[in-house]
Amino acid sequence: MDPETALLAQSAGVPLVTLMATDAWERTREGITQLWRRTQPHRAEAVAAELEATREDALAAGEADDQETLGELHLEWQGRLRRLLTAQPGVAVELRRLLDELEPRGATGLAVNQHASASGQARIYQAGRDQHNAER
Repeated sequence: MDPETALLAQSAGVPLVTLMATDAWERTREGITQLWRRTQPHRAEAVAAELEATREDALAAGEADDQETLGELHLEWQGRLRRLLTAQPGVAVELRRLLDELEPRGATGLAVNQHASASGQARIYQAGRDQHNAER
């Protein structure tokens, strides 16, 4: 697996589980199920059922602020997506497109709270997403 695809597999679990608790759930379920339907049709219905079960667990964990369970769900889907991408590397483009469509620039509804304090000549750089610094 090339490094870019490996990184996609590694990072896709978090937004997938996060999207399960948003208004984008229906589209998320449909898109992920379609990926399996096209590449591993014999697994598609099982994956759809796993998505439903994971959504129930994610909603319960979110209500209970159970970060440990959410982390386990992220890792579980990270593994599933990694195995899919290993078996079907061409799916990477479709998966990336789907995630970009469903999660445009933080539209998952996640609240980002950042707190920092500095003293003297200290500098603080914070970002809710990507940050690029050209300062030297």
